[in-house]
Amino acid sequence: MIILENFKMPNVDLDAVMQHLKDTGKRTHQLWLDDETLAFVARGREYRSEFHINPSYEIQYSLKGFQDLMYRTPEGEVKVAHVPEGSVLYQPPFVPHSPRFAPDAFQFIIERVRKPGEIDKFHWFCPQCDHLLHEETFFVDDYRKDPVSRAYDNFFNSLEFRTCKKCGTVAPGRDGS
Repeated sequence: MIILENFKMPNVDLDAVMQHLKDTGKRTHQLWLDDETLAFVARGREYRSEFHINPSYEIQYSLKGFQDLMYRTPEGEVKVAHVPEGSVLYQPPFVPHSPRFAPDAFQFIIERVRKPGEIDKFHWFCPQCDHLLHEETFFVDDYRKDPVSRAYDNFFNSLEFRTCKKCGTVAPGRDGS
């Protein structure tokens, strides 16, 4: 028999978490983080335009509404995995993906905690010619630090990052212009 000190079993009221995110306007709420697992609820990803490359698997459950998970094949082709409410999707590590769902939709996500030296990447592509515009990298150790928003701030705040070096197209800014 194994005896665990300070043993906790998180029992989370997901309806209350979704209401908290609505009330506060926040986009994510971390549920737990231990040596092996990171779990959080995310609200609305309608603004996403980048492809996230995560060294961990992701398990994504559609709590409310649906998600269209855009992803890139090894050949660079963009495809869509539709995840209806009540469905769960397993995403293997290193798949470039871009979760898209409405502001009133919610996802429950479980990931493996990053190992030392593992880095998450965020890639933006030219909307005209699909050339890689910019890459942001982060060590994702805690979703309360909101690495996605930090990556977006860096991208949107730089005209240089949003300008295609191949065709000269400027990707839209935060406000769509």
